[in-house]
Amino acid sequence: MLRVAVVGSGPSGVFAAQSLVEQETVPGVTVDVLDRLPCPYGLVRYGVAPDHEKIKSLQGTLRTALEHPAITFYGNVRAGDGPGEVSPRRLRELYHAVVYCVGAASARRLGIPGEDLPGSWSATDFVSWYSAHPDAPPDGFALPARSAVVIGVGNVAVDVARVLARGADEFRATDVPHAALTALAASRVTDIHMVGRRGPAHAKFTTKELRELGALNGVQAVVRAEEAALDPAWDDPSGLSAAGRRNVEVLREWSRRPAPDHGRRIHLRFFLRPVAVLGDDAVRAVRFERTVLDATGRVAGTGEFEDVEAQLVLRSVGYRGVPIAGLPFDEETGTVPHEAGRVLRDGSPSPGEYVAGWIKRGPTGVIGTNRPCAKETVTSLLADAPALLAAGPPAGDPLTALRAAGLEPVEWPGWLGIEAAEHALGRNLGRGTVKIPDWEGLLVAARGQS
Repeated sequence: MLRVAVVGSGPSGVFAAQSLVEQETVPGVTVDVLDRLPCPYGLVRYGVAPDHEKIKSLQGTLRTALEHPAITFYGNVRAGDGPGEVSPRRLRELYHAVVYCVGAASARRLGIPGEDLPGSWSATDFVSWYSAHPDAPPDGFALPARSAVVIGVGNVAVDVARVLARGADEFRATDVPHAALTALAASRVTDIHMVGRRGPAHAKFTTKELRELGALNGVQAVVRAEEAALDPAWDDPSGLSAAGRRNVEVLREWSRRPAPDHGRRIHLRFFLRPVAVLGDDAVRAVRFERTVLDATGRVAGTGEFEDVEAQLVLRSVGYRGVPIAGLPFDEETGTVPHEAGRVLRDGSPSPGEYVAGWIKRGPTGVIGTNRPCAKETVTSLLADAPALLAAGPPAGDPLTALRAAGLEPVEWPGWLGIEAAEHALGRNLGRGTVKIPDWEGLLVAARGQS
């Protein structure tokens, strides 16, 4: 019987576990899905905006997979080489094979002066806060700002801009944590500037996400036609992909609307790259340099600068993988080096070690992209199965070993306890389900304590 550990319970991890137990090439595979959080589902729980109920409903699909009789969930288990962690070396002793599906947990940095001023945050931190991630900034986000700048033009940038712009009442029926709902209700933000260093044709948001910005109650999306027209595709988008063409068409329609002088506004800005966050004790503005595309299609500065007032800056320039001590890591790409999912140590496949998801390919693609990615890795693992089984049985029972090492795994009934506690919290607050936002609260709920 092949015993496999999958580290990470987001989509890539669950798809890998599901592929392993549903295949028929190697009979009798069992999978333990480990996660450093006491809750499963990864970014589906902690990265999808609370008002995107259709995407969040994917939790039901992941839940069905994790309830397969050959799959066991162990939350609150951190992989690493420090105190309170289980090392990759120890995992290889406990399992025939280990698949790391740990995602890309950190945010890329801009590398500009003032980036760390109070009031300047990564969009990752902001998303974690309104998603009730227990690692979110402990003091949360007060929103006294009148003007906010979101740096980036991808779907995450659209999400944070939309959350800032929407009225708190529209989030009351969601599972957003109560402290975040209270802060959003007190928000004084009127202007949100979403800024990209290239033109509309190069924006990374999907048309569906973009259109949501134009459909918010009491909010108007503002586009400066003269600025967007610096993009060669602005007047004739026919040479773009279907998605790019639709994006440009939506932005062109918005550019023809008169700019409102009151209410909440989302300003979509283009051909501006941040060069500094300005302020003494806190953010007061962001300095941008006007850009153009050179003959090779690269961004070049023009020497023309513009300061955009802001008391809040959210940097949405991408995710980056975080190294796990004891596992190889490529600092340049933020991924684990691999060959068809097989972890490479010193250029050679490391027996029994595999990767899938963002830690394998970088933070690209949509949730569905994780299926073929996981399938490729599982195919490699199954091809290696005869050699892995021939190396001998794993050393002992994993749960016993984890507990002996001082870890306190949260098993599936513990997760169900968290779900029940979140339902009860929502009832007490006169809402639906409300997420528990802190480690202590989650672990108390998992242990059935009151």
